[in-house]
Amino acid sequence: MSAHLVIAPLIAPFVAGVLLLALRDLTMPVRRRLAVLAVLVQIGIASALLVAVSGGDILVYRLGDWPAPWGIVLVADRLAAWLVLITTLLALFAVIHAGDGLDRRGRHFHVLFQMQLFGLAGAFLTGDLFNLFVFFEILLIASYGLLLHGGGPERVRAGLHYVVINLLGSIVFLFAAGLIYASLGSLNLADLAARAAAVPPENLGLARTGGLLLLAVFALKAALLPLFLWLPAAYAHTAAPMAALFAIMTKVGAYAILRVATLLFGDTAGALANLFTPWLLPLALATLAFGMLGALAAQNLRRLAAWLVVASIGTLLTAFALGTAGIAAGLYYLPHGTFAAALLFLLAEAIARRRPASADFFMPDHDLPRHALWGGLYFVAAVAIVGLPPLSGFIGKFLLLRAAPDHPVVWVFILLAALAGMIALARAGSRLLFRTSSLEPAGIPATAGGPDHLRDEPPDPPTGPRELTAILGLLGLILALTVAAGPAVDFTQAAALQLADPAAYIAAVLGGTP
Repeated sequence: MSAHLVIAPLIAPFVAGVLLLALRDLTMPVRRRLAVLAVLVQIGIASALLVAVSGGDILVYRLGDWPAPWGIVLVADRLAAWLVLITTLLALFAVIHAGDGLDRRGRHFHVLFQMQLFGLAGAFLTGDLFNLFVFFEILLIASYGLLLHGGGPERVRAGLHYVVINLLGSIVFLFAAGLIYASLGSLNLADLAARAAAVPPENLGLARTGGLLLLAVFALKAALLPLFLWLPAAYAHTAAPMAALFAIMTKVGAYAILRVATLLFGDTAGALANLFTPWLLPLALATLAFGMLGALAAQNLRRLAAWLVVASIGTLLTAFALGTAGIAAGLYYLPHGTFAAALLFLLAEAIARRRPASADFFMPDHDLPRHALWGGLYFVAAVAIVGLPPLSGFIGKFLLLRAAPDHPVVWVFILLAALAGMIALARAGSRLLFRTSSLEPAGIPATAGGPDHLRDEPPDPPTGPRELTAILGLLGLILALTVAAGPAVDFTQAAALQLADPAAYIAAVLGGTP
C-alpha cells in the first residue's frame, strides 16, 4: 500500500482539477470550498508520504508495472516527500487568499491552480529526466495562466517575458536531455547514476556538455544569476496569492540542481564527479548579492519581496554547495524562505489595499486602518525574512554558517546580506507605516511607475476573514517550523545523508541491494 502513496500526490490535484472543470457551472462559493477541500486532502496525502519515508525507505511506483529503466517510475525519498508537503501547505493559504475575490477575475482559476500543484508534485517525484521536462512544462503552462489571471498591460508584459524565456529554457532542456541520452544511453536518473562512472572516454565531452546545459536550465528555473531578471517583474505584477504560490517555483530549480548534482554527478561518478561544484557556490553568492542590491533599490513592497526571493535562492544554493552539512541546513531553510516570501507578498497586497493613493509604494499616504495589526504583522515578517532570532530564519542561517567553517567568504556574504535585508525592510516599514499625510499625495513620478503601473486595476476589497486567515496561517507555519526545529533539523540531516549515498536510491529503482 505504501508504494501507491507515491502516485497519490499527483492523482489528487489532477482529479480535483478535472472535477472543477466539469463542475464549472457551480456557484463560486461551492467551487472555493471544493478547492480548499482538495488541498486539505493533498496535505493529508503528503503527510502520510513523509511518515512513510521518514525511516529511510525509498518508495518506487512503476507505472504499468514496467521495470526501470524501460518504464516510467515515480520515486519518493525524504527530499521529495519534504518538498511535496511544503508545496501543499503553501497552496492551502494561497487558495484561501484567492477566495477573497481574485478567483472571480477570470475563468478556470481553480482548475489551473490544481494543475499547477499536479506539475509541482510530479517534478519532485519523477525518477526520469525526460519526465522532469514534462512536469516542468505542465507546471509552467499552468503558471502562465495564473500569472496573467486578471489581465492588465503590465501583467501581460511581464507575463510575456516570463513565457518567452521559459520556452527558451525548455528548448535547451531538450538539447541537454538529448546529449545525456546520446552519451549515457538512458534518461532514468537511477540508471544514469549507475552508468555515469563508466562513460566511455569518447562520450565524456558530450556528457559534460549535457550536464552543464542541465545546470543552465535549472539555474533559469531557480532564478540563479545571470538568469534571474525575469523574476522581479513577473512576481511583482501578478496577484498576491499567485506570487505566494510561485515562491515554491524557484525551489523546483534548486531541487533539480540538488538531485542531479548528488545522484548523477556525485562523488561516485568518475570523470563526471562534482560537475556542478566549480560553478554553484560563486553563482549562488553572486545571486545573493544582486538580490539584496535589488531589494535596497526597490520602490515598492511587492518588488522588494520579489528581489528577496532572488536573494533567498542565493542563500539556499549557497547552502547546497557546502556539502552534506550545508544541504541539511538548506533543506531546513527552504520551507522558511518559501513561507516568509509568500507572507510578505500577501502583506504587500493587504497594505496596498489600505493605501488608496499610493498602494505599496514607499511614499506618504493616510494611516492604515488597524495600523497596529498590520504594523505588527509586517514587523514579524521582516524579522523572519532577515533571519533574526528567535524565528526559524535565524536557525537556518546559523546552521548554514556552522556548515561553512572553512569558507569565510560565505560568512561575509550571509552576514552582509542580512544587514542589507534589515536596512531594506526597515526603510520600507518606516515609509509605509510611519510617513503619513492628511493630504492626498502629489503622485508618484512617471519614472517610478506609479501605483497604476504596478496594479493594473483596483483590487477587490476584503470580503471577509480570508485575507487575514491566509497571512496568519503562513505566520503559523513559520512559528511551527521554529518550535519543531529539533525534529525538523533531524529530518533534514537524515535527508542530506540519504542524498550523500545514492546507492540505496539506485537499488530501490533498479532492483538489487545497495
